[in-house]
Amino acid sequence: MFDTLQHKGRRKQLLSQLLSKFEFDPRVIEAMNKVPRHMFVDHGLDNLAYLDKPLPIGAKQTISQPYTVAMQTHLLVQKAVKFDKVLEIGTGCAYQTSVLAEMGYRVYSIERQKALYMLAQKNLARLEYHNPLLYFGDGFAGLPKFAPFKGILITCGAPEIPNELLRQLAIGGRMVIPVGTGTQRMVVVDRISEEEYTKSEHGDYKFVPMLSGIEDK
Repeated sequence: MFDTLQHKGRRKQLLSQLLSKFEFDPRVIEAMNKVPRHMFVDHGLDNLAYLDKPLPIGAKQTISQPYTVAMQTHLLVQKAVKFDKVLEIGTGCAYQTSVLAEMGYRVYSIERQKALYMLAQKNLARLEYHNPLLYFGDGFAGLPKFAPFKGILITCGAPEIPNELLRQLAIGGRMVIPVGTGTQRMVVVDRISEEEYTKSEHGDYKFVPMLSGIEDK
């Protein structure tokens, strides 16, 4: 599968639609314009890749709706800058991972589904994104040996904000996390000091649930 002129045209059209809904940070739009979303989904879904909707990627998981990817990234980049360490929980097919990598972050990403972890590695290699570091494991545990992270982005709906991930957030850093069951509120957590955090909410979304443990089948 290649990134043709037709794909690039459809991608620009999608991003124009997103900008008509919200004034996203130009850095986010630039990165999403460079990442070929159609190469992260099954070839049979190519004609749907540039619609603003989630799509199945296997293991009962989805690639997030482009608007959601843009919004989560937009919220994150208000605090994290190029070369900062960012932790992603829920690698999936690595589309969001690639957007973060395209923006110059040092990305650490955790996936609990073995099949998706392997798919993500394949996708990143094929598109020559060599800098993201992928880990097969439990997202609730984070990656304490690499903490603190200037940004933490969770791509699945958490029942509550995990304390272990809060501890891995750098002072001055930001976490973007959908919280709730069924429908989630997009929550932004800013760490002000060792013990102080502030929270704000940014609309309703619907994500697959954040689950503990691993699936290695």
